[in-house]
Amino acid sequence: MESIIGTRKLTQVALIVKDMEKSKAQFAKFLGVPVPPHFPGGDFAVTQTNYLGKPAPDADCLLAFFEIGDGVSIELIQPNGVASVWQDFLDEKGEGLHHIAFNVKGMESIILSCEEFGMKFLQKGNYGDGSGCYSYLEGGAGMPLIVEFLENF
Repeated sequence: MESIIGTRKLTQVALIVKDMEKSKAQFAKFLGVPVPPHFPGGDFAVTQTNYLGKPAPDADCLLAFFEIGDGVSIELIQPNGVASVWQDFLDEKGEGLHHIAFNVKGMESIILSCEEFGMKFLQKGNYGDGSGCYSYLEGGAGMPLIVEFLENF
């Protein structure tokens, strides 16, 4: 059976955190690795963040990544307090597992396939450095999680 997204290889597990510095230190200690740098999601001129179908120029976050092997990373996300898929999660559920991610090719067709599958589009944008794009979709009944799709240019 073929995947509707063209892959089964998980790329990322992401967590929403309240305090980036504290969370980075704790994960680094747990994993036995150096504390990674963190950085903002990027300027709206590049990211073009779109949340629930509308431009979200002020939505941003801090990001940090732990590479854990075989092309998989743990991503920490600290929202900036503005409505976004990240801030809504923090406000509604607190800290915790936010999404799993997959690298894909053909983002727009993947989004359409997932919507036909019953998933709900939440947010999309470009990477802060402009080297790719992301989309978040909610799985819905029977698949209660957020899935992120990443496409590198």
